[in-house]
Amino acid sequence: MGEKSSEQLKCDCTIIHEEVIERAGRKMPPEENLYNLAELFKVFGDSTRIKIIWALFEEEMCVCDIAYLLNLTQSATSHQLRVLKQARLVKPRREGKNIYYSLDDEHIEEIFNQGLNHINE
Repeated sequence: MGEKSSEQLKCDCTIIHEEVIERAGRKMPPEENLYNLAELFKVFGDSTRIKIIWALFEEEMCVCDIAYLLNLTQSATSHQLRVLKQARLVKPRREGKNIYYSLDDEHIEEIFNQGLNHINE
């Protein structure tokens, strides 16, 4: 399938389809929800964070284990885990002096599976 020029993608229609606009408007989530969704997808936009999440599909891990697995510094790993925690994608569990991280819930794996299905089509 060839690329279309911007001229081919232009809509020459001058009629506003009010019923279509109304249906779409009624179904559109609140602006704040759309903003939060965009922020969530930004978190997925970093390959290091994707690798961390992928590693946590298998088992909870401490910062040291994740850093070693991904060949990162503990500082870089901690920074990425902080971003993932703020986005509610991972959760910490303290055991003595160690903190272990796991996925926050099963939705994260569903998001990954949907994304992989899409890129593998």
